[in-house]
Amino acid sequence: MTEESVQRRLAAILAADVVAYSRLMEADEAGTLNRLKSLQRELFAPTTAEFGGRIFKFTGDGALAEFGSATNAVNSAVAIQQALADRNSELPQDQRIELRIGISLGDVIVEGGDLYGNGVNVAARMEGLAEAGGICISSNVHEHVRSAPGIAFTDLGNQQVKNISQPVRAYKIDLEEIEEQRPTERVAPTVSDKPSIAVLPFDNMSRDPEQEYFADGMAEDIITALSRFRWFYVVARHSSFIYKNQSIDVRQIGKELGVRYVLEGSVRKGGNRIRITAQMIDTETGNHLWAERYDGSLEEVFDLQDRITEGVVGAIEPSINFAEIERTRRKRPDSLDAYDFYLRALPHVWINSTEEAEKALSLLNEAIRLEPDYASAHGLAAATCWHKYSRGGFDPEVKQDAIGHCRAVIESKTDDANALAFTGFIYASLGSDKETALAAVDKAITLNPNGARTHTNRAAAHMIFGNYDTAIESAERAIRLNPLDPMRFGPEGTLCIIHYCTDNYTEAVEAAERSLQSNSKFAPAHAILAASYVRLGRLAEAEEVAQSLLKYEPQFRAGAYELAPLGLPERMEALTSDLITAGLPE
Repeated sequence: MTEESVQRRLAAILAADVVAYSRLMEADEAGTLNRLKSLQRELFAPTTAEFGGRIFKFTGDGALAEFGSATNAVNSAVAIQQALADRNSELPQDQRIELRIGISLGDVIVEGGDLYGNGVNVAARMEGLAEAGGICISSNVHEHVRSAPGIAFTDLGNQQVKNISQPVRAYKIDLEEIEEQRPTERVAPTVSDKPSIAVLPFDNMSRDPEQEYFADGMAEDIITALSRFRWFYVVARHSSFIYKNQSIDVRQIGKELGVRYVLEGSVRKGGNRIRITAQMIDTETGNHLWAERYDGSLEEVFDLQDRITEGVVGAIEPSINFAEIERTRRKRPDSLDAYDFYLRALPHVWINSTEEAEKALSLLNEAIRLEPDYASAHGLAAATCWHKYSRGGFDPEVKQDAIGHCRAVIESKTDDANALAFTGFIYASLGSDKETALAAVDKAITLNPNGARTHTNRAAAHMIFGNYDTAIESAERAIRLNPLDPMRFGPEGTLCIIHYCTDNYTEAVEAAERSLQSNSKFAPAHAILAASYVRLGRLAEAEEVAQSLLKYEPQFRAGAYELAPLGLPERMEALTSDLITAGLPE
């Protein structure tokens, strides 16, 4: 993980571990494993969620959870130990599972749905200091909870623990003196502040048990690929795979894992053929948001797996986007945060017109006012300013606004692929710094190779600099990843421009028409369509298209793309001449 891609936050970390797990497994492997899974599913997960926590990893004999509140972490730990003591009182001694729990408050590194860093390490060391059935907390947690009513502590002093350079002061919670705990600060899990998804193990519907590896590998590959999307959280495999071979309502899973969406699927083999189904479900409503079926041959099983992963991942990003936009529309205006304003701006950006650009910028400016370093909003604002600049009279102040937003994205050292892709395209469109432009779009693809929008912007940037083979590859990839994308007019528009610039005017007409089917107000496709009709000698059709363009963009001029090029500068002069012939004002 590079330094610039590291995301950090402060969190209360709870680490739990089974006492004498090896001895229990040796005595009764199957029974111990079943009791542990039952404990994780029926007690640990729901209690963690009840106190506003999120489990980010189930280990072989324990679990790690994060909380936004040290008080909630402690109350959750107390409730778990009290409930477990009640469960154990009804079991023979050799069947009892006991936990040690440790809690620390510290800085953590976020990678997908997983957490790392000193905060996690200290929590694990506190757990090692705890007694069987007990709870041990670090001094910074104690600072937050020492005044909590009804909780007593024993100071264990400074402790030298493994792999921590400085001694850590620890406190034991005296459980015997605490009344039964109930949630006192009920808050949403941290992960739900942004869209979040859990990928469940895919069901093996075949009679062939050897296909189990394929089903598990399918889910693991999708988890890895989805983790590249930085604007939503993906629950780590360790947590989502706890539900393997379990029939549980997705709404319960959503509560236990703190996620808004669940992806589930199945694998079925028949002879030499294999069928994969996948579906995404809203955990709040239980509604199906997206579903797809994939068929292929077992002869190229791993190629099929890659193709399915690409298809699922490419479809999930916009599906979650649409669902999040609808969720935001239901929120009260006075409760919107920066992310909500960003989401509300997206549909206006998709329409790609000067009128809608004003609406989008109003919302994005609110997002940036709330979070000045919000790279995603800056990237989208840069793209919106470019639309306004290139079709609204080439106002130099708007151009500077676009460059300013691009600069904010670059200086943030963000790993937001969409923001980088927008920035690279804008730098290319405004003739600014070819090296920075191509580095930004190529880095976006490295960060998210399965994003339709990243490929759309990379295609446009490479097209402007004449790298047509690369541009065509990315444009076609964008279309293949998400054929129903409302921004499909972008890659189709890139293809029509390339065809025009390479004298393939019939192909340019076809691609421009496909672009306009996606967005009838997309000015570049209108311009290329009119110019291609001129080249083909179809002047009446060229004039009709030109008038249609002026209806949507009254300020449009034939020389627009000499100042904001669609392709190589030498081709823009020919485009200007063709547009004048079609009847557009100079």
